[in-house]
Amino acid sequence: MDDIQTRLQKSSRATRQDYFGKAICYSCIGLIILLVACILYFIASKGLATFTQNGVKFWNFLTQSDWKPGDVDKYGNPQVGALPMIVTSFSVTILAALLATPFAIGAAVFMTEIANKKGAKFLQPVIELLVGIPSVVYGFIGLSLIVPFIRGIFGGTGFGILSGTLVLFVMVLPTITSLSVDSLKSVPMHYCQASLALGATRWQTIYKVILKAAAPGLLTAVIFGMARAFGEALAVQMVIGNAVLMPKNLISPASTLTSKLTTEIGNTVMGTLPNNALWSLALVLLFMSLLFNLVVRFIGRRGNIKNER
Repeated sequence: MDDIQTRLQKSSRATRQDYFGKAICYSCIGLIILLVACILYFIASKGLATFTQNGVKFWNFLTQSDWKPGDVDKYGNPQVGALPMIVTSFSVTILAALLATPFAIGAAVFMTEIANKKGAKFLQPVIELLVGIPSVVYGFIGLSLIVPFIRGIFGGTGFGILSGTLVLFVMVLPTITSLSVDSLKSVPMHYCQASLALGATRWQTIYKVILKAAAPGLLTAVIFGMARAFGEALAVQMVIGNAVLMPKNLISPASTLTSKLTTEIGNTVMGTLPNNALWSLALVLLFMSLLFNLVVRFIGRRGNIKNER
């Protein structure tokens, strides 16, 4: 009897494996949290040094348009104004999203509601192929085709916001399309059946039922596409012109936050004002990434609440 009780109280091999698996999972989670915290601390400490050590005013950094970290103005203040790069980054991101969203949603509707299974199976690998193409390839195609095309039509150098928008349009299109397809597929089938049973046509069902029910997911897809466009560096750098000037039109050379970082981060000395100013640009990018994630979570939560009602 005592032997049976001892064996029952003793942990089994399956229990030890369960504890071991939990330990591995918690260790991996802790490592990921530690890694993210270290990245946030490193970027924040370097980015805030511009304001705490070099005496640059945060408001001037966001609102001034002169970017010459090695020079000072007549009042002795460093010329570290990131407004042109911030405006250009938002311009190419918003324009690319506005241009890509109708095509992406249209392709998603065609793949989920109109095309047969063979058509959907053919289009899905094409979309996935566009996702897997490296950024440098998109940039080289834009430099070889889009820039000369714009130069021939509008004149000028061909570099600018318009070229960056067209390149980002192609890059974010598969992202928005894939997420839109998933969102449309998640709409319950009885919504469509009820609409058709009431006498609605296929287009009325798509427009008034399916798209409205999938609206939170479609907005999430657009936000993810904007986040992808906002953080793109290499492809935009090759076609934007890399001139830190306030954009006057869509065909004048400009510079985004990411293009400025990639072109100058290797040409500065760690700890100096030019280097700290670039880390401040990286901090702005990090803040925008967090903002995009918060917007996605907010839209997803609102969609869940609406579905529960």
